[in-house]
Amino acid sequence: MSRIAFGTSGWRGIFCEEFTMENVRVLTQAIADHLRDVGQADRGVVVGYDARFMGRHFARETVRILAGSGIKSFLCNRDVPTPVIAFEILKRKAGGGINFTASHNPFDYNGMKFSPAWGGPALPETTKDIENRANAMTGEICYKEMPMDQVFGEGLAEEIDARPSYFEAIRKLIDFDAIARAGILVAVNPLYGTARGYLDALLREAGVKVVVMNDHLDPYFGGHPPEPAEEHIGDFIDLVRNDPKITLGVAADGDADRYGIVDRDGAFIEPNYILALLTDYLVRSRGKRGNIARSVATSHFVDAVAAHHGLEVLETPVGFKYIGEFIRDDKILIGGEESAGMSVRGHVPEKDGILACLLTAEMVAVEGRTLKELLRDLYGRVGEFHTRRENIRLSADLSEGFEEKLKSPPSRLAEKKIARVITIDGSKFLFEDGTWVLFRKSGTEPVVRVYAEGRSAGELETLIRAADNFIRG
Repeated sequence: MSRIAFGTSGWRGIFCEEFTMENVRVLTQAIADHLRDVGQADRGVVVGYDARFMGRHFARETVRILAGSGIKSFLCNRDVPTPVIAFEILKRKAGGGINFTASHNPFDYNGMKFSPAWGGPALPETTKDIENRANAMTGEICYKEMPMDQVFGEGLAEEIDARPSYFEAIRKLIDFDAIARAGILVAVNPLYGTARGYLDALLREAGVKVVVMNDHLDPYFGGHPPEPAEEHIGDFIDLVRNDPKITLGVAADGDADRYGIVDRDGAFIEPNYILALLTDYLVRSRGKRGNIARSVATSHFVDAVAAHHGLEVLETPVGFKYIGEFIRDDKILIGGEESAGMSVRGHVPEKDGILACLLTAEMVAVEGRTLKELLRDLYGRVGEFHTRRENIRLSADLSEGFEEKLKSPPSRLAEKKIARVITIDGSKFLFEDGTWVLFRKSGTEPVVRVYAEGRSAGELETLIRAADNFIRG
């Protein structure tokens, strides 16, 4: 058995290498033991899976292991979005949730994500406890199990349909009547994933005109990672660009916790910009107030919007679990991260790509303008922002030298004076003029992730080149 290690959102691995049925059984037993020790086992566990190979098989095996420890499962009756599992945990007051998903990773990956009773992604102290328990069982058959017919016969599992209650909750958050009145045509791309029958169905049921693509089950995801990033949705961009009747394109990743947005001319709109636009829309058009949370790697565009409206920004490490805490505790209006995750007050403390797509559709319908027009208006009020991430591979020598450089950061970079170094996650050089560069070293591969933000496209390129020189020089 290979060592189990949780990343920012669960444990993931390649099929038949790290991700095996045996590892799934061991990790499930570790979760069961953790739930017993924290006093949550008697409340049951929501178990779900995405559209990948053998998802339902892994989920049913988990149900058998949980039952062996006397823990009841609420097993979803089809592949289900991650935010829907979070909602189901809260609705049922369950002890937690186990979700089989590798999110936006390629088809040959799968993963297990544990969410505690508060519904958000598990925090580091929780995942570390589960990791330690699982890895202590390496090489042993230490799990308990129960035959499936006995599981259901003894009432230790219940198959559930998670859609109706989630739909009801979303209808309270989105003004579907406004979208329908606007008469817009929305293109929907679930990328063969769990948003099928969710994102499109919610719009159709409200009387919104919809055109859908990639909405059948395909565990190969059409040959691309199920990530709604510009480089993976060329077919969808072409669809929107070539059909003049389409007003907006919305896409979700494999487990529907991330979003991708395409303007009516086929332009892909970066998630950072969508977060800023939605923040402005909620405050300006809906009259909402509250703090804003974003990860350290997310654009300060949202900071400028918050300052314009007299709101405070809370900066977190990378990983939606930290933003989820703020939503759980009702401390923010909206929270998001650069990798296309967001949620809002009154909703689940988990990123929700379905919500983000629908809220964007509402904004376009109510404002009666394209996303580019809305961006130009917002730039005129708060200034322009250009953000990008680059991955730089490290040799052994570069890796060692890079670590030393960060211990004694320079006073200037790209001919800009560094006003502050923020180290809550990586090293973020914040310049006097508000632009910035963030260096985050990967924990799983020899890569430095460089995030940079300038006030123009040219300034952004200068910062990226300076960051590269800093690493290699």
